[in-house]
Amino acid sequence: MSTDSGSSQPPKKHFWRKKQKELTVDDITIVDADMLKRAVGAAALGNAMEWFDFGVYSYLAVTLGKVFFPGGNSAAQLLATFGAFAAAFLVRPVGGLVFGPLGDRIGRQKVLAITMIMMSIGTFCIGIIPGYDSIGIFAPVLLLVARLVQGFSTGGEYGGAATFIAEYSTDNRRGFMGSFLEFGTLGGYLLGAGLVTILTAAMSEETLLSWGWRIPFFIAAPLGLFGLYVRLKLEETPAFQKHMEKQEALEHSKPRLTLLQMLSKYRAQMLKCIGLVLLFNVSNYMLTSYMPSYLTGILGLSEMSSLLLILVVMFVMMPLTLFWGHWNDRLGRRPVIWAGAIGLIVLAVPCMMMIGSGNMWLVFLGLIVLGVIHTCFSGSMPATLPALFATDIRYSALAIGFNLSVSLFGGTTPLITTWLVATTHNLMMPAYYLMGAGVIGVITVFTLRETARKPLTGSAPAVANEAEAHKLVKKLRLRQQKKDAAALNKPE
Repeated sequence: MSTDSGSSQPPKKHFWRKKQKELTVDDITIVDADMLKRAVGAAALGNAMEWFDFGVYSYLAVTLGKVFFPGGNSAAQLLATFGAFAAAFLVRPVGGLVFGPLGDRIGRQKVLAITMIMMSIGTFCIGIIPGYDSIGIFAPVLLLVARLVQGFSTGGEYGGAATFIAEYSTDNRRGFMGSFLEFGTLGGYLLGAGLVTILTAAMSEETLLSWGWRIPFFIAAPLGLFGLYVRLKLEETPAFQKHMEKQEALEHSKPRLTLLQMLSKYRAQMLKCIGLVLLFNVSNYMLTSYMPSYLTGILGLSEMSSLLLILVVMFVMMPLTLFWGHWNDRLGRRPVIWAGAIGLIVLAVPCMMMIGSGNMWLVFLGLIVLGVIHTCFSGSMPATLPALFATDIRYSALAIGFNLSVSLFGGTTPLITTWLVATTHNLMMPAYYLMGAGVIGVITVFTLRETARKPLTGSAPAVANEAEAHKLVKKLRLRQQKKDAAALNKPE
């Protein structure tokens, strides 16, 4: 081993080069509790708005097929309706490409206000489109246009909302706070689906087909205005504010990465994001968007029975989502997501066998098991996905990765499984599709690093109060002293 000139002792492997600046209380973000609650509520409300539309669209799929597409083959009408549903997902990556970089440039809060306006307009417009009997081919064309507006706006919604909550939350409770985003998803879906169920029970089939189906879409306008008001009252996230302050303090701000540069530099994180979102959304859309029509159109259950079954399952899933949000802060994100992925692989076939039996109790049990498995993802993903990326590109990367995966694998789930069942006449195809998603999920989780109770990449630690900040500084100081001592005493 070489030595420094004039020294009889070898250097200690340049340990001093690895020593970082000591963290102080001033470096730690102390989260305002009231602002955090408002941020979580506003983000969850937007997700609820998005899924209100999904619940309405899924539960009215058969009716919408009759309204907007030519009569004759009911299976073809259902397939066309899901085709329009899937088309909105194909444009979501475009929305992510627009709104993601915009959110990293002008702020999360402003972009989330814009997406709220566009989602409301798209949903409301579906309610005023005349049917096929009135304007012919223009009816499905206008439906498609409205769905594309929705898809474009939602391209910036989930990534922004998840980023917003993650950057506002404390490190120790990011999983629990993030789970309220999916709590809002289920709440919005329940509201939309519940409203359709009430209309179906209260109206004759002719009345529902004539004008009753329009009512849920009209409700989007006041919901959107309220959501917009709430979001405009919010402040920007502490993490983004500090990032912008650092940028302004530099003489030459850090140049922004182009899309290709970002995809290249963060290729591994992007692939992990796509794999996690695939797992999350295949189970999501299978349960929430495909199952209502599967129960009615394939198994022959009455519309009211299938609607009520899914509603009860969604209601059970709401507290379970918060439950897993709480526990992934303690157990870790990886074990919880892993449990759900393995659950899909092992239990998808038994669940579909129970659902396919036609026995109401077995159908309900199969749906409940799938719902419980899905809550492992819904309670964990809102905190797991934003932690993959640094503050300066978090909105962009998450919006692009999330929407690319949703477009290719999530939103197309109802369309692909409908086609697979119709082509193969094998009612177990949905189970095999879920198992495939589970396998990809297990592989993806294996590559993740644990992020529970840790600061977001590129952000300072975030705590609830000053006492926690002092405690954290003391803890980190002791840890660093132990590392320094170990490095100095390490034998050459």
